[in-house]
Amino acid sequence: MRALEKEITWTESVIKEDQISKFMKSGRDFINDEEIWQKIRTNTSPEKQEIREILQKSLSIETLTPDEAAKLLNVKDEELWKEIFEVAAQVKTKVYDNRIVTFAPLYCSNYCVNNCLYCGFRRDNTLEKRRRLSLEEVKNEARVLAGEIGHKRLIAVYGEHPLSDARYIADTIEAIYSVKVPTRGGVGQIRRVNINAAPMSVEDLEMLREIGIGTYQVFQETYHHETYARIHPPGTLKSHYQWRLYSMHRALEAGVDDVAIGALFGLYDWRFEVLALLYHAIELESMFDGVGPHTISFPRLQPALGAPYTQETKYLVSDEDFKKLVTVLRLAIPYSGMIITARERAEIRRELMPICTQTDASTRIGIGAYRESTNRQESERQQFLLGDTRSLDEVIRELAEMGYITSFCTAGYRCGRTGDRIMKLLRTGREGKFCKLNAILTFREWLDDFASEETKKIGEELIQREMNEIKEKTPVDFSERVYQELQVYYKRIQNGERDLYF
Repeated sequence: MRALEKEITWTESVIKEDQISKFMKSGRDFINDEEIWQKIRTNTSPEKQEIREILQKSLSIETLTPDEAAKLLNVKDEELWKEIFEVAAQVKTKVYDNRIVTFAPLYCSNYCVNNCLYCGFRRDNTLEKRRRLSLEEVKNEARVLAGEIGHKRLIAVYGEHPLSDARYIADTIEAIYSVKVPTRGGVGQIRRVNINAAPMSVEDLEMLREIGIGTYQVFQETYHHETYARIHPPGTLKSHYQWRLYSMHRALEAGVDDVAIGALFGLYDWRFEVLALLYHAIELESMFDGVGPHTISFPRLQPALGAPYTQETKYLVSDEDFKKLVTVLRLAIPYSGMIITARERAEIRRELMPICTQTDASTRIGIGAYRESTNRQESERQQFLLGDTRSLDEVIRELAEMGYITSFCTAGYRCGRTGDRIMKLLRTGREGKFCKLNAILTFREWLDDFASEETKKIGEELIQREMNEIKEKTPVDFSERVYQELQVYYKRIQNGERDLYF
């Protein structure tokens, strides 16, 4: 069978209509475009007191209603926006403390059967250099990430194609986990592999759960039905709006209880997308015993070779509106982690760090780029162009100077703190206590194994402040036993042990 025929046969076998229809109500999905616009148009000119009551609800780590979020979106008073941002930062600290989790993307394949107008990987883009990494090449990428840069957590990224199907994804996850690299003080290893991949069936997701998949991330791109249909050409897999929309339902049904959603801002009106993301979170909470998205991403459309739509759309989001949309998402879904990536320029990331929880660094998004290239961007093998190419050492040093401790923690997942268990801990602020302890331990590891002398000095001063804070909060927030155990773990890590956690 020729390659094209194989591709067509595979494409026709992917979508399982019965795994969509059972979640729909009267044949309709949970995104009602008219209702969302009605919320935006009727909740205008909110009173200050009304906004402050909404902020207090968010501080209680309660999910906001669409009407409440629409009122935040409609605030015009710039002084009030400053107050809103300050409360958003308080919410982040209450749930996740002052830690920032770091990760790196690992692009494994850029073959794709889809033809999305905004994407450099689209099938008809003849300027893109196509490639799928072999398993040995995947290991080589992981060796650089774990052994030279020091990452512990990856998000593996795949185009939608029979060459990068669920079996290939499973094999690459196992290949990444198998890599161990000697470092200055211990061993470098990837401890958590999240994936950003196409929508899959329950059966494929069950297989990935068995392999040890971390978070499963699928972005809807745009939730607006008409726009979605226009930029995802008919006849392609991705043109099926509901197959994508119900990806997380199938994941949770398959037992993958750590899911992540997002929208690509710039495809449609940003206010609509914010409310739609909130509707998505509410839908998951209502269907799966209160379990919502563990993280939310808000990538902004960036230039991509062979995808002129990225410059033609009228919905490109300004920096000011971008800050507002991230702020409202932080408040509307207060328990979720917020991911800001190297798509954004350094100054934007810096401004939004008080309300975000995860970020990447030393990022390279070309296929095979960690092993083969320098920091130079190569548009012919990237999905888009990055806004920030700083090294992990530089980013961590800046975060430490700002008072944020970088965390390489992957303990929660391995201790079973996922699904409904993590939701209870997040809503009560208890997870933040684990975050602080594990951030200190993993930060110590990274400083010893990878940091420059300048970063190590600043990092150790930060660790000392964190230790002092924990001591001051013992026994109110931390038991005496936990405090003593932290001291023991810390010394063992200094002596060369690795991967100790709470």
